Amino acid sequence: MRAIEGLQLRPARVPDAPAVASCVCEAHVQYIERVGRQPQPMLEDYAAVIAASQVGVALHDDRLVGVIVMAITGDGFYVDNVAVRPAVKGRGVGRCLLEVAEAEARRLGHASNCLATHELMHENRALYARCGFVEVARRVVNGFPRVFFRKSLA
Repeated sequence: MRAIEGLQLRPARVPDAPAVASCVCEAHVQYIERVGRQPQPMLEDYAAVIAASQVGVALHDDRLVGVIVMAITGDGFYVDNVAVRPAVKGRGVGRCLLEVAEAEARRLGHASNCLATHELMHENRALYARCGFVEVARRVVNGFPRVFFRKSLA
């Protein structure tokens, strides 16, 4: 059951890159002052990300309202980014995207999902905890203090 009536989920295509970048920037702009600079997801080339990673998008009324970037890393199945436009925040889009990642991880035979967020992004950390993720580590990556999470899919 989806929280937003008519929400559509599909793989991203390279022509989606400008809308993906716009969604990511809208979702993360609130953090610039808090973290002292643009968060890493705002700095990505999304045409390259779409070409190199598994990216899903959520659409509502033909507008891209959410993005999830997934990859296989040394830690296993990794959710590299989840972004939801502020206009639909709190309506289940992020949870739907995380469910997409869980389904994909299971399909590929992974026993867990991993993800990380900036330590000052308290809202994200709280969402991940509510979704069953457990903090497993903290470390600095590319100058960003990050909190790492894992969710068992067993």
